[in-house]
Amino acid sequence: MKAFNVEVGFQVYLSEGGEEIGAVREVAKDHVVVYVEGSGEFKIRGPEVSSAHDGKLILDPAKITPEMLSATKHAHDLETE
Repeated sequence: MKAFNVEVGFQVYLSEGGEEIGAVREVAKDHVVVYVEGSGEFKIRGPEVSSAHDGKLILDPAKITPEMLSATKHAHDLETE
């Protein structure tokens, strides 16, 4: 398994250059906890991570849970235009 350097506060994305969907809340040896805006916290174990760099954690949408994928689609529902 690939190792990534991830820190609390990294912004979370589903694709490089995509819209930010949340932030890293906790970093442990075998997982990170990600807060998805409007939906709460999700545990990411590693295979779901595509890359981590420049304060960004990029997830692989094909590998995250269906619940988390659904939450990411509604990450900005509470924002006003």
